[in-house]
Amino acid sequence: MKKTFITVPLFFILFSCTENRSGNKPLIENAVDQTNSFSKGSFESSRYDDNMVDRIYSNLMKNDKELSALDDKILNIQEGKRKILEQYEPVFNTSDAYYRDAGNQSSNITDSLLKHGIENEITVSAEKYRVKVKTVKALILRLTGNMQKVNNLYTVFKIRKTLPEIEKYQQAHLLKPDSLELFIRKQERLINELTQLKP
Repeated sequence: MKKTFITVPLFFILFSCTENRSGNKPLIENAVDQTNSFSKGSFESSRYDDNMVDRIYSNLMKNDKELSALDDKILNIQEGKRKILEQYEPVFNTSDAYYRDAGNQSSNITDSLLKHGIENEITVSAEKYRVKVKTVKALILRLTGNMQKVNNLYTVFKIRKTLPEIEKYQQAHLLKPDSLELFIRKQERLINELTQLKP
């Protein structure tokens, strides 16, 4: 009995492989099949290899100079944002850390008069700094908001560009029930045979 049950899954694997070999050739040329045909090593060198939308889009870029140029613009502006913010972040972080630590240290002063005086000085200095960087922080918020808009619009564009490709892929690989029905009939014949077996 054990041999029979081991043979069934093995037959299923062999049967499935045979069916896939005969049905894998796409009927319609599409970027998805071209994407899937690349080796893993090829994807590792690709700009985008983390999800199917980006992988298909990356494949489209290989044959479209305008798409590739647009992608370069996106990458350049993302890198530009990173470099610009790097100029300001150390000053923000250092100043914030200083006022935080100064406040913590002043809270340990036991002389109430001295404590009150130094806390006022810290507050005045921190407020002067806040006013000084107000415009810069507002511009950074604007820059960040613009970058989010760029990313959102580009994501929508990539999805709209790749939707027709996945639909062409689906059309090229129509899922027919024939193989399933044939195999189910074989399963059911075996079930009937096993049901009728007497110990």
